[in-house]
Amino acid sequence: MSPLSILLVGFAMSTDAFAAAVGKGAAMRKPRFADALRAGLIFGVIEAITPIIGWLLGRAASQYVEAFDHWIAFVLLGALGVHMILAGLKPNEEEADEASSDKPRHGFWALAVTGFATSIDAMAIGVGLAFLDVHIGVVALVIGLCTLTMVTLGIMLGRVLGTLAGKRAEIIGGAILIIIGCTILYEHLNAAG
Repeated sequence: MSPLSILLVGFAMSTDAFAAAVGKGAAMRKPRFADALRAGLIFGVIEAITPIIGWLLGRAASQYVEAFDHWIAFVLLGALGVHMILAGLKPNEEEADEASSDKPRHGFWALAVTGFATSIDAMAIGVGLAFLDVHIGVVALVIGLCTLTMVTLGIMLGRVLGTLAGKRAEIIGGAILIIIGCTILYEHLNAAG
């Protein structure tokens, strides 16, 4: 995987966390930078750990699926991309309820649960990356740093942008994952042919 592809994966994995952060930022009363950075750290650490867990699971199964590993990566990335695009197109009732709540929840555990929920796709990416020649530590670090940055920005921009920008970011992230999946499949089929 090229450095650009790794950076694009990091960005794509951070878009759903960004969407959630924009919603959280809209629900918070005038979030300070320290609040945004704290949320970014929580999300970033969780988002960096989950692809490693997925990678370990994928490595355990890699000897059984070596002949069609490129198809697995393609299907996982494509399915996650489509899922992110569909999630970005439909309204999120939870964010609307949270924005109208008198007591917005942004404590550690609420942020950690939200961070974990948005990192399930990163775990699936880790499974797909187990079948490729890639250093998972570098990918996990890039995903974590991208998420830290995007969540911090999302919290700070939440008041201004509302949920619209977050949803568009999720759609873009999904499209990026589909493109990367197609690229992996194309490169493998081209090398085999």
